[in-house]
Amino acid sequence: MTQAYISYGTLLQRIELLNTQYEINEEYFATIVDQLLASDLSANEVVMEGFRQMLEQVNREMAKMESFMDVKPTCFMGCAYCCYFPIIITEMEAKSMMSIMSTWPEQRQQRVKSHLQQYFKTYAKEVEKVTSIDRENDPDFKQKYIAHQVPCPFLDTHTNQCIAYEVRPIPCRTYVNYVDPQVCAHTHMPKETISYEFLYEFYMGGLNEILQELYEGGEEMYVDYPSDVWNYNYLANWLKDWGKA
Repeated sequence: MTQAYISYGTLLQRIELLNTQYEINEEYFATIVDQLLASDLSANEVVMEGFRQMLEQVNREMAKMESFMDVKPTCFMGCAYCCYFPIIITEMEAKSMMSIMSTWPEQRQQRVKSHLQQYFKTYAKEVEKVTSIDRENDPDFKQKYIAHQVPCPFLDTHTNQCIAYEVRPIPCRTYVNYVDPQVCAHTHMPKETISYEFLYEFYMGGLNEILQELYEGGEEMYVDYPSDVWNYNYLANWLKDWGKA
């Protein structure tokens, strides 16, 4: 029996409803900031926990919007077409990801590091090529990047699963398909998929508030504030050294 999915036209109608009738409650993000800054955690723990909780809040906000639109993701385990997209994050996010991974059990850390070492050994030339594409001035940089089909450093291409799922960054979380998932198999950038990238403003705004408060309080952090908040690069470039550690 063929699975029935909503049509692209229906999806557009529900997105329009979302745009006109749904309002994001910024208080949910602000509450995370207030609670963490009032906690007894160390500065580094506050930053790591802020990063983790802001990502979780993005997940919750997306779930609420999906409920409002009455849609469910059709993405499924083993579907990894979007894991060949360019993932660009700040140095602050990269440091937070690596700091959290450094708290994982030693065995898991070693598995991740071994995976990354093999990844950069296998894809070194390809990574250098795609990350040299001018992402700021070339309007087609995304299509050009995807055309090379270089997997995300965290993608296990044998299982098509993410080996660092808990700390996957915003671009990985906010790209979703609600129609027939086969559209992703037929084109690199299907029009049917949608992105909740607008949530980045709330996510980063909360993190910046945490960092600014800690910075102004003279707290020592693994983040070099404010420069790390504005320093963007490809995820692959941020992970090169961590994989060798």
